[in-house]
Amino acid sequence: MAQRWTVSQAQDLFNQPFLELMFAAQQVHRQHFDPRQVQVSTLLSIKTGACPEDCKYCPQSARYKTGLESERLMEVAEVLASARKAKAAGSSRFCMGAAWKNPHDRDLPYLEQMVRGVKALGMETCMTLGTLNDSQAHRLADAGLDYYNHNLDTSPEFYGSVITTRSYQERLDTLGKVRDAGIKVCSGGIVGLGESVSDRAGLLVQLANLPVPPESVPINMLVKVKGTPMADNEDVDPFDFIRTIAVARIMMPGSHVRLSAGREQMSEQTQAMCFMAGANSIFYGCKLLTTPNPEEDKDLQLFRKLGLNPQHTTTESGDNEQQQLLTGQLLTADSGLFYNAAV
Repeated sequence: MAQRWTVSQAQDLFNQPFLELMFAAQQVHRQHFDPRQVQVSTLLSIKTGACPEDCKYCPQSARYKTGLESERLMEVAEVLASARKAKAAGSSRFCMGAAWKNPHDRDLPYLEQMVRGVKALGMETCMTLGTLNDSQAHRLADAGLDYYNHNLDTSPEFYGSVITTRSYQERLDTLGKVRDAGIKVCSGGIVGLGESVSDRAGLLVQLANLPVPPESVPINMLVKVKGTPMADNEDVDPFDFIRTIAVARIMMPGSHVRLSAGREQMSEQTQAMCFMAGANSIFYGCKLLTTPNPEEDKDLQLFRKLGLNPQHTTTESGDNEQQQLLTGQLLTADSGLFYNAAV
């Protein structure tokens, strides 16, 4: 049975001397994973902008003037074309994000087709669509959806300073419905919202103490977008970010901890320390929704320097497209459009 964590215990981890924390995280990581394997995902915005939520970090909100043009739900064929490119460039999971408070039932047939189409390519599927009801969760599960992303963002105590249009409990309820439908959970948060170390500890406690911890835990660094209320937030110290990765690894030893938004701002050395701290998943591609993400060839170069290998999923077709990542025969995934740190 997974350990039940307290905020005090999590804070004690954050307060450990840096090298001691790194050593502990590396030990936990090696007990549960091959330390040289990294799971690689690509994220596509399938519906951009005009979101009614007021998340203060997000340019997709209709409440902020960020210059982002809203777009309607993409055609299924267009989504599948992007998925093929992502797979050829080395991604094993394809994540589809829509800027909605919640999907409408009229959208479900198209979403189901997207899931089935990506699955037919031999890739894992993930969606982030906002709040789901029970029926929607089960329909996506029946279509074959592997993962659902719905971030908690921060601690319950700090949450109201970031978002007022959706409650923390609503987020937890959606995660419960997703889990009950048989879909794996992807849920994490954002560092750099103005939160305290106690808030970072509180977020990780919420995640680790779920009935089943999320299989995937994205840790985002705030990407400051002009026009959003958090455009002028203070930069996150790289060591504080690395600490958050290490504590997440220790508290959720069996989860994939993902470097998500903000990697474009990180040096190779910071990313390397994150991998040492237990990160073993990345978003891969030239854009992460609306924010820049290191291009694939930069990631390939870093993988080579660190001796890391992309984790492959077994496909029925048995093709070797993902081996292209190792040989450098890369196709640029022209998939991302905007930043929404719910990834």
